[in-house]
Formats: sequence, structure tokens, C-alpha cells
Amino acid sequence: MMRKIFGTDGVRGVANVAPMTSELALQLGRAVAFLCRKGKKRNRVLIGKDTRVSGYMLETAMASGICSMGVDVLLVGPLSTPGIALLTHTMRADAGVVISASHNPFQDNGIKIFAADGFKLPDQEEEHIEQLIFGGDIDHLRPTANSVGKAFRIDDAVGRYSVALKHVFPDDLSLTGVKIVVDCAHGAAYRVAPSVFEELGAKVIAMGVKPDGRNINRRCGSLHPEAMCQAVRRHGAQLGIALDGDADRVVIATEHGDLLDGDQLLAISAKHMQNVRTLRKKAVVATVMSNLGLERALGEMGVKLVRTPVGDRYVVERMRKKGYNLGGEQSGHLIFLDHATTGDGVVAALMVLSMMLRDGKPLSELAGVMTPIPQITINKTVAEKKPIEKLPAVQKIIRQVEAALGDRGRVLVRYSGTEKKVRVMLEGDDLARIQAWAEEIADAF
Repeated sequence: MMRKIFGTDGVRGVANVAPMTSELALQLGRAVAFLCRKGKKRNRVLIGKDTRVSGYMLETAMASGICSMGVDVLLVGPLSTPGIALLTHTMRADAGVVISASHNPFQDNGIKIFAADGFKLPDQEEEHIEQLIFGGDIDHLRPTANSVGKAFRIDDAVGRYSVALKHVFPDDLSLTGVKIVVDCAHGAAYRVAPSVFEELGAKVIAMGVKPDGRNINRRCGSLHPEAMCQAVRRHGAQLGIALDGDADRVVIATEHGDLLDGDQLLAISAKHMQNVRTLRKKAVVATVMSNLGLERALGEMGVKLVRTPVGDRYVVERMRKKGYNLGGEQSGHLIFLDHATTGDGVVAALMVLSMMLRDGKPLSELAGVMTPIPQITINKTVAEKKPIEKLPAVQKIIRQVEAALGDRGRVLVRYSGTEKKVRVMLEGDDLARIQAWAEEIADAF
């Protein structure tokens, strides 16, 4: 089915511009509520958001749509995407809604939906929601009087999530004496993340913890971690953590301020889990974007790399289907399925810290497990996402580059699932050559 509003990670766009409007949020609320209605009990949908100013508008519209279908709403306010996923499950809600555009600038916003078990909806469920919205099949359903839904504010949501996070960290370990820089990107984890690390004993230098509705992800967080890396060097910290706006992804800096991406963190985690025999089925799940160096590093450990399409929910779906427990994306979505149902930047950081303490080694030494292959990604805005296989000039250049690289590199060209952009990724031993080739392919669009 050709999707009308859903991309690789929910609905996303410029806030107050179609499709990211109050009108659509209300319709989404009605459709989600309809799918939740079961039996004679009062059904409930939990709604959380990040710190964008447009979150108030969309939260209110979404709640209105849900209540108009006779379903109650639980409002948790600013909370990370993984926090909302967790509370959806632990509070026995029938669905969870996240209002966030993740790492995008503040003028954007988005809506992601979780099922009652805390996992993101599969493609077919999102398609069903689109059919309900655009087919008009539920327009006539209008509960009245006592059947209209109510909205409740959950004041202790941050505390509930904090407790769950601290349980991830082993009881026999302590962060006492460990200095950590934490950049929360002025986003959803601005209260949770620093307090959790402090309560576990760490000395925390907090950054990006003063959201004003417009500064989320602005020159900070996982997309702009330079200031975090500098702070690690300046304060002599053992670790630096940079989250994105909804805290479902993380990048981490070593004690030297050198940045490690999701692929490198996966390699570190895989080696430790393989050594302590907690890595299920000797496999790690990542996407087609993950570095060839990760595949080589895992191969040397006797661990298989399983690749999926881009999108952390596709990683999670494969993990659940095949029984794997470690996966993620180069961008910093890391999924430790024994502890979370989706990417969780704070959980990932806690796991890496526990590995450092268990192994008694600094992060820079653990990072030696993987040597990244030079990789270039160019993002180019396009007016229309025409099928790439139907662009002969582009196809010709791609074939030429693939032939030149042979088995010593890769070419991956795809459209963004959330923006009108084409992403051109090349890997190879010669950085200057792959840069030139990537630009040539991008220019062909």
C-alpha cells in the first residue's frame, strides 16, 4: 500500500503544515482510540511529548480525538520516547503516543504510536490507521454523555521511568567517582538523564537542560556533539553522552573526547556480551547503513551481522522474530531488548558504563575492537521521490561506482523516510575517491 502520512518512524513534518496539523492529530487520535476499544472496560491511551512549543497544540488535538471516541487519555508531559513506551506497558495502557520529531529542528514535529506491549506498531497496523482516517469508516461513531473519554495528568511519570532506568544498572556496581558529561539536547530527557546518573553515584556535568520550546537539538545533542566532546576534555570526564531530542538515540565520547557512533557501541557491546555469554544466538542486528567495519569486527568474534532496512523498528521486529537481544543503528539507536522495547539512549549509556566497570578498562581501549571503514553520506533535497530504479542517469553512475569498488566497498542510495531527501552512502578505503563518487551520484538527482 502507498502510504499517505506514515514514514519510517511515524508521521512527521513541519508543525501546523499538512500533514502535521491539529486536524490530522485529532483524526489520528480517533483512529488509535477505535483500534484500542476492547470489551466493556474503559480503555486508555497514554500521550507524552518532547519539549517543542508545538507539542501543546498537537497533544491537545490528539487527546480531543481520543476522548471523542470514548477512550480515556493519560497525559505524562515531556518524557523520552523509550520512557513513554515503557509506561504504556507498565501502566497497562492500550496504546502509547509520542509527540516528537526526534532529532529534527524545533519547527518540525511528529507522532509515533506504540502498542500496549510497548513496541512500535508494524506497517500493517499503520496502514489500517490510514484506512480509518481516509476511508471515513469511523466518522459516524460519536459517543455522548458518560461515554465521552476523560483526560488525566500523570504527575509521577518521570519518577516511574527513573526507577526503571536505575534497575537496568547492576546492583553490585556503582558510578561513584565516575565523571560524566551528559548533553540532553534541551529535549525530553532533560530532567531524567542527569538525575539517574547522579543517583547512581556519578559526578554529572549537565548540558542542554534548559528547554525553551525552540532550542531542542540546536547546536547540541547527538547531531551536534562537538560541545559535549570539548566538555569531556575540559573537565577530565571518563565519558560523554549526547542524546537527541526524544532520547531514543545516543552517541558517546571516550575519555579523550573522541566520538563513538552506534556501530562502534554495538561492537563494544557485542564483544562484552559474547564474553559473558549473554549475546543470544551469536548475532547482532543492524541496518543496511551500518559500517562495513562493524561486520568485519563481529566476524572476527564469530558473531553474525544481520542487516535490515533503515529504521529502528525494523531492527526490533527482526530481533523479536529471530530471538536476538542486541541491535541498533549507526545513528545511535541502540536496542538492548532484555531491558527496553525500543532504542533508549540512557539505557545504552548505562550498559556501556557497566561494561567499562566490569572490564576495568577505559572506553578508548574498548573501542579498539572495531576499525571503521571510511564512509561518506550525502543528503540532498529532492522535489519528488521518483523511483530510483527509473532514473537511468543515476543508475548508470551507481553501476560504474560499484564496479570500481568491487568487494572493497559499498554503495547505498535511498530516500529518507521522514524528509524529501535522497541519502547517498559510500564506503571504501580511499576517502577522497568515495567523496567524489558520492557527490557525483547526488548531483545526478
